[in-house]
Amino acid sequence: MLPDPSLITNGLVEAFTLSNLLFILAGVAIGQIVGATPGLSIIMALAIAIPLTFGFDTLTAIAFLISVNKGGTIGGAVPSILINVPGTPESAATALDGHPMAKKGRPLKAMKYALYYSVTGDFLSDVVLILVAAPLAVVALKMGPIEITALMILAFTVISGLVGESLLKGLTAAALGFLCASIGLDPGTATPRFTFGMLELYDGLELTALSIGTLAMSEILYNIVGARKGKPSAAPIRVSGGTRSDRTVTFREYLANRYVALRAFVLGTSIGAIPGLGSTTAGFLSYSVTKQAARDPEAFGTGDPRGIAASETANSAVVGANLIPLLTLGIPGNIAAALLVSAFMIHGVQPGPLLFEEQGNLIYGMFGAMLIANLCNLAVGQVGMRFWAMIVSAPASVVFSGAMLLCFTGSYVIAGGVFGIYVMIGSAVLGYLMRAFGLSIVAFIVAFILTPELEGAIVSSRLITGDDPWAILSHPIALALLALSVVSIIYLGPWRRTPGAQEDPEKT
Repeated sequence: MLPDPSLITNGLVEAFTLSNLLFILAGVAIGQIVGATPGLSIIMALAIAIPLTFGFDTLTAIAFLISVNKGGTIGGAVPSILINVPGTPESAATALDGHPMAKKGRPLKAMKYALYYSVTGDFLSDVVLILVAAPLAVVALKMGPIEITALMILAFTVISGLVGESLLKGLTAAALGFLCASIGLDPGTATPRFTFGMLELYDGLELTALSIGTLAMSEILYNIVGARKGKPSAAPIRVSGGTRSDRTVTFREYLANRYVALRAFVLGTSIGAIPGLGSTTAGFLSYSVTKQAARDPEAFGTGDPRGIAASETANSAVVGANLIPLLTLGIPGNIAAALLVSAFMIHGVQPGPLLFEEQGNLIYGMFGAMLIANLCNLAVGQVGMRFWAMIVSAPASVVFSGAMLLCFTGSYVIAGGVFGIYVMIGSAVLGYLMRAFGLSIVAFIVAFILTPELEGAIVSSRLITGDDPWAILSHPIALALLALSVVSIIYLGPWRRTPGAQEDPEKT
């Protein structure tokens, strides 16, 4: 079942059409701008952008969204370095050494360090994704409904335990996702559930409108409420001036931290391949490991380029790796991957191992687009760093009002009417309350996406086993996955604490 070489070639060639190249370039530029704008997030941008791709070709739409995600990881480093305020959560660790370097009169040098190591980590993780995704998909196809049911249970327990403040809160958020996904027709009996006589609910809640509400609109509301506290804004550092060495990074300076970058890439790729762990975790873990391994740990926090290399390489390596569980198992690795599920479904494509058999051109075209996006990231970042620095001071009133307009427009378009706006508003209120009470929006969205597949697997399993619970004993892989679920509950149970951890919107 390994892909035909001609299939790979055709897919890669499709990525190099003029329209795809232009949308990849536009996606990277938009991602960098959004990442560089305090108050906005890449998750918000992705949620809003998905409805805009409704009329696109499938490959063009996926390439555009992936490019936005990639661009955001680089753009987020700009405010982290200039004003010590992370533009995206994954750039928080970059500020620890990036801002001190900028205060020493080398802001452009710090931003270019971030750019080069971010592109390095992103590119290497894409290579890993391309090499391992197809073989893992072949293994995944050997799994039957019983094994898939056990795998889903494991995914829910792991994600609920890792992304929330506690396993209990994670499971509570997942239960809310189950409840919302139950609206519509029962997959086994085709009887309506929680529709309250409304025909619009017979097909369930629209995933994109729900995502825009819980992720984008709720974050806007949360930021508006936070802005009323009147926190003073930091003054950005001027990027002009200084000597040539203060504005450039030589190839020798880049290679000086090659071992730091290699270790960060391994950590970031490993974390990205595990569902539920995000870029922020990778960035801080890599920074901490690098600092502990250094002979002079006291140099970190004073503008050491090793800190930037460790953080940016690791958090960018997650971008490609988090698609591994999505493409091989149909399980989103993080919230960005969950939003890509929405984009796939809009275009009539079901993520999972069958993609390599049924949509080979699309998958390898997507891989080609990811590699092109890395080159565009490097080119756009190299040219645009000075311009993105100006965006740091964008007024919040303009940013939030424009984002809210896009939220309403996107929900109306994708749902085909006003009902999509109602779903978005209700989801925004729910998302705001979940943020306020510390419930994981990632667990909620993942549960909402995976519930239909879980229900289908359970129905098929019951038919295969004749409702005999002891039949699972003849399925050792399912037993092993259920055992891992029990272990994860024990390991990630109520006694797990993460005091003082950096809050990650990917995890909230």
